[in-house]
Amino acid sequence: MTLTYQKLSPKPKANGFLAMGTPSYPAPLERLRAIMLRRWWTISGLLWLTAAPLSLWSLRPEIAQLRQYFTWSTVRLGLAYNRPAALGLGLCVGLTVALLVAESRYILWGMTKDEQQRLEKQCDRIAAQGPSHPLWKQIYRD
Repeated sequence: MTLTYQKLSPKPKANGFLAMGTPSYPAPLERLRAIMLRRWWTISGLLWLTAAPLSLWSLRPEIAQLRQYFTWSTVRLGLAYNRPAALGLGLCVGLTVALLVAESRYILWGMTKDEQQRLEKQCDRIAAQGPSHPLWKQIYRD
């Protein structure tokens, strides 16, 4: 079963300019994108609740030294000599920044063609499997 999607473009306002805001896409694509984004934010939150405290815990001596006298070289050396802590904090910050940039790009310019095609393919696979797919009820509630 193949679903057909019509490309929806933003409608111009009365003054001839396009309305700013999130572009409109077919409901299944929007729902699937929202589900995937929600999962990524959950992973990011779990990283902040697990990896970040463990990383900060291993940086206790450096943090104590920084509280007495702050220098950027202490921060750099503390992270350079504690690779697991640097990787944990880098992973948390990196994933959070990547999600914020991706969401900002989507709000400003919409989905890329590749992203839209990937989501359409995934929606087609979910529709082909039908109600036995775990995401089917969430995506095709209509």
